[in-house]
Amino acid sequence: MGLKKMKYNKLIPEISVSDFERSLDFYTRLLGFKVEYQLEDPDFAFLSLEGAQVMIEHESGYRVDSVLEHPYGRGVRHQIEVANIAPLLERLQQDEYPIAWMPEEVWYETDHHLHGQLQFWVMDPDGHLLRFYQDLGTKPITE
Repeated sequence: MGLKKMKYNKLIPEISVSDFERSLDFYTRLLGFKVEYQLEDPDFAFLSLEGAQVMIEHESGYRVDSVLEHPYGRGVRHQIEVANIAPLLERLQQDEYPIAWMPEEVWYETDHHLHGQLQFWVMDPDGHLLRFYQDLGTKPITE
């Protein structure tokens, strides 16, 4: 199977999943990721959403760093920018999927300005923590 010619990000998380079909459903149906390509043995999919890219692969048992235990994503958080978080939240809530942190507006100081995000956090079925956000732009710091 030939791979599509596409632009690949310079950093693409490749995450292990315990139940490939369940995770593929979560990422595609609930979050709206598109399958760019999919392989078998082991089950693998390259997914994209508005320029973000991630790979999911069924845990094969081979690990160089440790034994994999739930939650798989301990210590790693993935931040994903989307144009609008509302459709993702709506699909998750309609499916009664748990939201780790409900939407909040946050402002970070960057280069003498405040940069805003509207964000929420959700864990995938294996415990990988995902923060989806939409950009709220910048504003001057007022003292």
